[in-house]
Amino acid sequence: MSETLDLARQLIARRSVTPEDAGCQEIMIQRLEAIGFHVERLRFGEVDNFWARRGEQGPLYAFAGHTDVVPTGPETNWKYPPFEPTVVDGMLYGRGAADMKGSLAAMVTACERFVAAHPDHKGSIGFLITSDEEGPAVDGTVKVVQHLEARGEKMTGCLVGEPTSTARVGDVIKNGRRGSLGGILRVRGVQGHVAYPQLAQNPIHLAAPALAELVAASWDQGNAFFPATTFQITNIHAGTGATNVIPGELEVWFNFRFSTEVTAEQLERRVEAILDRHGLDYGLDWTLSGQPFLTPRGELVDAACAAVEAVTGQTPALSTTGGTSDGRFIAPTGAQVLELGPLNATIHKVDECVSAEDLDLLSQMYEGILQRLLLA
Repeated sequence: MSETLDLARQLIARRSVTPEDAGCQEIMIQRLEAIGFHVERLRFGEVDNFWARRGEQGPLYAFAGHTDVVPTGPETNWKYPPFEPTVVDGMLYGRGAADMKGSLAAMVTACERFVAAHPDHKGSIGFLITSDEEGPAVDGTVKVVQHLEARGEKMTGCLVGEPTSTARVGDVIKNGRRGSLGGILRVRGVQGHVAYPQLAQNPIHLAAPALAELVAASWDQGNAFFPATTFQITNIHAGTGATNVIPGELEVWFNFRFSTEVTAEQLERRVEAILDRHGLDYGLDWTLSGQPFLTPRGELVDAACAAVEAVTGQTPALSTTGGTSDGRFIAPTGAQVLELGPLNATIHKVDECVSAEDLDLLSQMYEGILQRLLLA
């Protein structure tokens, strides 16, 4: 059993359903302290985080990730118990195997080998680890970043271990992410009996033309790095539970995934203009989960691409598709940010799994990135 596989199994065995860490971070901390990292345990609210650094000079390149995992659902639906890591036919099964305890293990073992071979490397290596990525994400990475910013400690670059690969490990590197803007719309009408519609105002009927216009709208055309901005309605609710009552209010949930061609403020203004033009009586609450960010070709992206090519013989694709990640909290500091991790085919699913061999390959990629960035 490889060091990376062994460490991944130790982490998966911890029932760290968000926001619980369940001791995962202490396992990592012990390994990092043993190779010269100075560790700060940072607890904000009910969330455990830590920041570890080896070295005092720049450049500072960090690994970032999360020890928390999503709930399993009924464990009877799993072929292998989700917190009893099991290797079958070369596949490691368990909650978090791909998202993202496998990546965390690969990061640690990569650093162990790198430090053993190059104890006097230039610059610094950091670890920013949270247990609040799969949850509200308010007391995790964002708070650690604020803590570092307050004392002027800045990362030159950061590699997030999100599962980015699709067909083979390392085939996709995320060098940016779209922004996420959510809204909850409440359209007010007048409740009444369906037999007397003239005495009521149906908010569903009133809102329908505006919703159709929002769905059909073109928000931008995207650019060379980002696809066009998308708008999706995710929930519609109204009614009292009776078929003969016109509802008094309609609630609509929706989300934008937006490119760098448009700002959150511009999207908000366009939506409100459409609703106003249709004469609706409404309230609207906005939630900006993250701004779009992009890391162009440079030291970090070039090092990652070269490291992947050296391990796999294949050139990775750069992509900004997919959901949000904690990279959205790190990029605004000015750090180069990218994401590289294992296959994402089973993340958040029953019987989540990852190839044991892929974890070793991923660890080699991470080590190769350190070599290209921190060796003179």
